[in-house]
Parts: sequence; structure tokens; C-alpha cells
Amino acid sequence: MAFELDGDVVVAARSLLGAVLRRGQVAVRICEVEAYDGAVDPASHAYNGKTDRNFVMFGPAGHLYVYFTYGMHHACNVSAGPVGRGCGVLLRSGEVIAGHDEARRRRGSRIVDRDLARGPGRLAQALGVTRADNGADLLSGDGEITLTPPSHPVTKINTGPRVGITKAVDLPWRFWIPDSPYVSAYRPGVVRARRGSIG
Repeated sequence: MAFELDGDVVVAARSLLGAVLRRGQVAVRICEVEAYDGAVDPASHAYNGKTDRNFVMFGPAGHLYVYFTYGMHHACNVSAGPVGRGCGVLLRSGEVIAGHDEARRRRGSRIVDRDLARGPGRLAQALGVTRADNGADLLSGDGEITLTPPSHPVTKINTGPRVGITKAVDLPWRFWIPDSPYVSAYRPGVVRARRGSIG
């Protein structure tokens, strides 16, 4: 089975469920993803065009786009769609299927298996991914970080709104494997009032 990453980003996102992202000893089976569609998606980092931060989204599909969020977490994304469109798929959560001891060393000795990669920040931390890995080719097979298709296609997929965003909130572009205990909790976005604002 091959990925379908260079066409429609929603198709790309769905095809990533069940895929395995590996770095060294640690391998994570992807259980939850979100699609972001460039200039037509106000919630996308690429909505306002290409920058030094998001340029990987505008390149070929199958590369790692890493960003730092909330001043404390890295997040792993896979570039998708045609070159120049600025699409990406956020890897929201996964199941550590190999390298539990190494993942726990990075995440904390008391972290239970369920929470090792449950959430985008935890997933990146379990794999030791940082901004230094931005742009890595995940599909060449000879890089430090690799992405391999699922051994069997995921046929049952749940869909719903994306987590923690305040724009395009109704798009059902979050996809996850039903009944997986590794899927993160849904939280709607919160619009933060500026200091001194009224209402």
C-alpha cells in the first residue's frame, strides 16, 4: 500500500492513519491526524503565503514540517498536496509500538503507555523531534526519520472538527481511528481577549 500525499490534503490525511513514524528505536503508529489546506484554510499556517517558518508546506509531499507551539511543544506535520499549494497534515496522536523505554526516557518515567504519544507535543517529544528536523524527507527510506504506510489500510475512520483552532472551526478535517485509546481529547479553540479590550 502506498500513501496518497500529493493530491487532495483530506485524502492524504486519511491515508496517514495507521502509518508508522520511526526515529531510531522509537516507532509510533499514527492514530489521529488533521488536514490543513493552504490558502483556502484560514486555520492553516500557509494561509497568508510562504514564509521562513512554513516553507516546507509548499515543497514536495512527504517531508517533515516541525513547528514550536505554546512556547513549549514541537509538533510533527507531513507536507502534502501539490507543490506550491501549502498543505500539511498534523500528526495529532499515536501509539508507541517500539522503543517504549526510550520514549519514556524522553517523556518521563511515570508516563503510562497510553500517554507516551497521545497529543502532538507528546508525539514529537517521544520521537525526540525538534526544529532541527524540519524539512526531513520521510519517504526516502534512508533518513533518520522514516514514515512507512500502514500494513493494512484503515477502513473505519471517524471525522470531526479540528482541535484548538478558532478559524474554520466547522470543517470536519480531524480524522482518527475509532475506539483507539491513543486518540487525544477534543478541545475547541478559545479566542483570547487582548489586554484592555472590552467584551
